[in-house]
Amino acid sequence: MLYTVKEVSSLSNVTIKTLHHYHKIGLLLPQQMSEAGYRLYGTAELERLQQILFYRELDFSLVQIKQLLDRDVERSGILSEQRILLMKKAGRLETIMETLEKSIRAMEVGDCMEKQELFTGFANEKEWEQALQEQKDYLRDTYQFDLNTDTMDVQEMNAQAKEAVSFMTDMASALVAGIKHTDGRVSMLIDEHLAFLNQNGHPVTPQDFANQARFFLQDDFHLGMLEGQQTGLAYYLTAAAEAFAER
Repeated sequence: MLYTVKEVSSLSNVTIKTLHHYHKIGLLLPQQMSEAGYRLYGTAELERLQQILFYRELDFSLVQIKQLLDRDVERSGILSEQRILLMKKAGRLETIMETLEKSIRAMEVGDCMEKQELFTGFANEKEWEQALQEQKDYLRDTYQFDLNTDTMDVQEMNAQAKEAVSFMTDMASALVAGIKHTDGRVSMLIDEHLAFLNQNGHPVTPQDFANQARFFLQDDFHLGMLEGQQTGLAYYLTAAAEAFAER
């Protein structure tokens, strides 16, 4: 049985635009083209798409995925490899969740966590490079901007990641709770976030932050990340940042 690109999109929740892009870069070729020029996919192509999605969940870039799938390896071998990688990721995420829960409990009772406990489960340099690869590829392909990770400070990256997760989680919670973007509690969250960035050598003014939020709202990559965390978060963040900058 053959499937049109629309049917494959419906089955996999991958957009038609993305499927066209996968075809263009040679990552997922249709089994054949109809006389009318329609892309048609068979079982083998659906299985390859599944493998692509597994690798995407593991934060591999499209270039890396193509290299991995073009190896002379049977599907069973690829699936076994992906199972191991996903189990490792699940284990690391579980550890990070434990660190987050410990942080919340410590904050609630007014305790200070041991410094080494603050970063339990966060990535090392190699993992950061892998995690940032997709963003590097996107920025280069879309904006011709090269994100330099050669001199990354892993401890600083972990600290920034922890702060970003905490801030975005708090903002998402405020959105879900129905707190207006102009509320003082939201302003305090932004104020504390900017204070963290500034004290760590990354001067960011309220207007800089508002400009960044607007960029996230207009850029598909960053919009997808924010909306994936909580529907409406990108719009809420932008409105809150602009209100904060206008105070």
